[in-house]
Amino acid sequence: MSAGGSGRGRRIVLWRHGQTAWNLERRFQGSTDIELTETGVGQARRAARLLASLKPDAIVASDLRRAAATAAELSVVSGLPVAHDAALRETYAGDWQGLTHEEIIERYGEQYAAWKRGEPVRRGGGELETEVADRAAPVVLEHADKLHENGTLVVVSHGGTIRTTIGRLLGLEAHHWEGLGGLSNCCWSVLGEGARGWRLLEHNAGTLPEPVLGDDD
Repeated sequence: MSAGGSGRGRRIVLWRHGQTAWNLERRFQGSTDIELTETGVGQARRAARLLASLKPDAIVASDLRRAAATAAELSVVSGLPVAHDAALRETYAGDWQGLTHEEIIERYGEQYAAWKRGEPVRRGGGELETEVADRAAPVVLEHADKLHENGTLVVVSHGGTIRTTIGRLLGLEAHHWEGLGGLSNCCWSVLGEGARGWRLLEHNAGTLPEPVLGDDD
């Protein structure tokens, strides 16, 4: 369905999980299953109240605990069930996972620099960003396709996965995805349906600007 000249069209809200201890330590999480801190739970509760005001129609989340627990807070206030999908997990980054930012720079400096230049890099021997988009974007579109004409889908995921999914849905070439800044904990981006496809309406919304703590900073 297209927004065309009538109605606002469908919306996709891509919401990053709340704070974890590894975020604070600037330790690369990737697909490691880390839970929220007490602060992270509070962030999720606050953000859930704001997102509930958008009257979402469906929620889908990564099955990793930090995303699932974040999604659960919106489920409580909205009354909606949460569908969980492993395809929405964060990028698997092999040997990088569990290392601090400084340790990654020290041990994998060239690989890190190439990634930041937008080159296709298997960080730590893990997934390419395009492979993350290959698994995550179709799941988002599958759930969006189930919405009614002006429906809203909330996708609860991870910073890197959200960025690659946005890049794919906007039709940007992969080496331009780094141009989309990271998301702070429990902030979100909004895609709206326009006559020529999905458009980025908001990015890293939800609070006054905060540091981006995590794998995508």
